Amino acid sequence: MIAIIVGLIVVLIIIVVVVNAIQQHKEKIESEKRALVAKQKAIIDETEELILNMAMLPENPGLIEVLNRRSLNAAKQMLKIMPDLKGIKNRIQDLESRLQASSDLAANQTAPADKFTLPDNEQQLVQILQCIKKLRITLKSEQTKGVLDAQTFMQHDVRLDSMQVKINIESLLKRGNTAYSKEMLGSARQYYEKALASVSNATNQSEYIQSKRAEIEEKLETITAELKNTNAKDAAKKAKSEEDDLDMLFQPKKKW
Repeated sequence: MIAIIVGLIVVLIIIVVVVNAIQQHKEKIESEKRALVAKQKAIIDETEELILNMAMLPENPGLIEVLNRRSLNAAKQMLKIMPDLKGIKNRIQDLESRLQASSDLAANQTAPADKFTLPDNEQQLVQILQCIKKLRITLKSEQTKGVLDAQTFMQHDVRLDSMQVKINIESLLKRGNTAYSKEMLGSARQYYEKALASVSNATNQSEYIQSKRAEIEEKLETITAELKNTNAKDAAKKAKSEEDDLDMLFQPKKKW
């Protein structure tokens, strides 16, 4: 009788241990699923923010199409991981509609617009640069995953790089012009020299880059000439002052 009771207790302990192990395994799997879903949701949120920030850039339906496809792929992964996830099927339908709309716009656009006006606000300018950098990182990630082909990646990346260079050059020129207008020739020259370095380091030596090179070099020549003229005037003024001091030293003393 005692042996039977002991046996039952052992069996119950084994059952409890097994049930507990199974429960822990299920909880671990669910935790891993939630982590994977959270990762995909973060991709969607990040992509949505990029699309919103692209309002500061020239219109580019092709790039919007890439980003919408990224969000859709992430949503499909969420459905695959957790099929019963609330609202995910509706989200996928919405993203599919948005992708189709951006695809239609990209197909009908003959050439992307590159002209845009730089904001006067320094903070907005920083936000634009940050947006471009994040877009380039995102495109590289999509290309690495095999979602984006090399040719499409290069088209978008070259365009974003050109915009980044243009913003940098125009910003430096603006600061240089401001310093020049205030007759701060030394500061102006520093800004123009930095702008010239950006022009020289630009990967795509476009017509815009060539025209800016000529413009900056002309400004630097003007400043160099003005600084030489200023230095010559200062030297003449100093020489005249020294000459006056000598005249005062050796002139006949007055008799009182």
